[in-house]
Amino acid sequence: MRFRCVCKSWDSSITTPYFISTHLNNNNNNSYNKNHDNGYVIHMSNHYNRPVCTVALDRTFDRISEVQYPFDFTPGRAHVFGSCNGLLLCLADFGKVIYLWNPSIKKFKKLPGTCLGKLEKFTDLTVGFAYHSENNDYKVVRISCSIFLPTESLPLPDVEVYTLSLDSWRRVGYNLTTNVKFINYCRFLPIPLVSGALHWMVRIIEGEEENRIIALAFDVNSEKFKKLALPHGFIEADTLHRYLASFKEKLSFITCEPIEQPGVPCQYSIWVMKEYGIVESWNKLFVIPFERKVQCLAFTEYGSLVVGHKYDPEERQQEQFKFVLVDIETPHEKKDPDIQCPSSVATFMESLVLLDGPNVASY
Repeated sequence: MRFRCVCKSWDSSITTPYFISTHLNNNNNNSYNKNHDNGYVIHMSNHYNRPVCTVALDRTFDRISEVQYPFDFTPGRAHVFGSCNGLLLCLADFGKVIYLWNPSIKKFKKLPGTCLGKLEKFTDLTVGFAYHSENNDYKVVRISCSIFLPTESLPLPDVEVYTLSLDSWRRVGYNLTTNVKFINYCRFLPIPLVSGALHWMVRIIEGEEENRIIALAFDVNSEKFKKLALPHGFIEADTLHRYLASFKEKLSFITCEPIEQPGVPCQYSIWVMKEYGIVESWNKLFVIPFERKVQCLAFTEYGSLVVGHKYDPEERQQEQFKFVLVDIETPHEKKDPDIQCPSSVATFMESLVLLDGPNVASY
């Protein structure tokens, strides 16, 4: 960033799409090198008196900095909801207001309003963020669903896609005849991007498969939906929570089950789809017992699991919130970066994405 000030030719070279994408590819290649620490975990505090984000290394969980988010969000109502190539997706007002933010280069951009007209009060919104590899572009997918009323039939979801290069939203048709209800056990868990598709967990609400839980995939290139089955060994009645996530670039399914064992209230099972789209390739890789009730928040680039839980440090009935990085293979718990309030969490890396473009602001 400092080299941009040397001369006009350097500035022109650094801001080209080729330079930005080459810089990103180099960072991606180094992210698997143990001698490089290019991955970070960012926590956006949900506390009303703390409009800052804490940044920690995702390999060691050591805190390295605090940054104040630059946009006009009411503290406690802003959430980081995933990342892609160094860009953070930040939401407010339950997804009606959206920002893209690159804290590495201190740039951000507020997205325009919906193209669907006024979003109704009784509307549930879910938002995904993805890299469009064919066009070297970025897309935000927002799905609007009417809140189900027992006396009314549920309409099909409304889908709109924002494209960064066009700086605009457009409506996309919901191509399936199967109507679904989106399941969200953790409102701020990022929507996983795997094999060029965003994935939501849904429940079928009509027809022969009514009440069946599946994964709904949205292909970022074709902009079409398709259904994916969950593991055959998964039994809904035996689970407390269930999530979809990205684990080392593969689609994963996480379930939380209660177990009758003293001092161990629950355990998490992690399934991974080894061959994308092949239902038979679902494989349960890990089972992790926890001595307390925890909530899964994110996987790091190296496959460690970020979880959060409440605790009372001096048993004075004054609960605080704590984050732990879990090595799922050992499972060894690494120290938290001294964050003691609920936060939304995402992993990210340094990049030059959003360096220039329409309506991009600096701070």
